Amino acid sequence: MTILFVLITVSSFVAGIFLIAFIWAVKSGQFDDSYTPSVRALFDDDVVPENSTPEIKDSSNNENE
Repeated sequence: MTILFVLITVSSFVAGIFLIAFIWAVKSGQFDDSYTPSVRALFDDDVVPENSTPEIKDSSNNENE
């Protein structure tokens, strides 16, 4: 019978910790924007302009110098 009181106490403590963590997450803005993270993977943000091709260095000229 004593184990029931211990389990109820421990489970209430753990539930209180999760409640405090949830309240902290809501107040810090973790759930403010629920749309953007779900579509962020669908859009490619790494658009490279056509004029910005990297220059290829000619390594054969450096060996003669």
